[in-house]
Amino acid sequence: MEENQKIQLNVRVSKKTSDMLDEIVQYYQDKTRVGRIYKGDVLTDIIEKSYELMQKQKRIRY
Repeated sequence: MEENQKIQLNVRVSKKTSDMLDEIVQYYQDKTRVGRIYKGDVLTDIIEKSYELMQKQKRIRY
């Protein structure tokens, strides 16, 4: 599969979760100087960091 291939995820989240994501996106926007930050970029970053942490914890366990 091509590395940059993208798929669309349609998910339902609570209003509170959506508000938290908006706040996180705004934080990323304020702290980075790369231009416009999108929700998808923030979610990708969070998922990649969580995945790395999970892999590290799995290596420690086994």
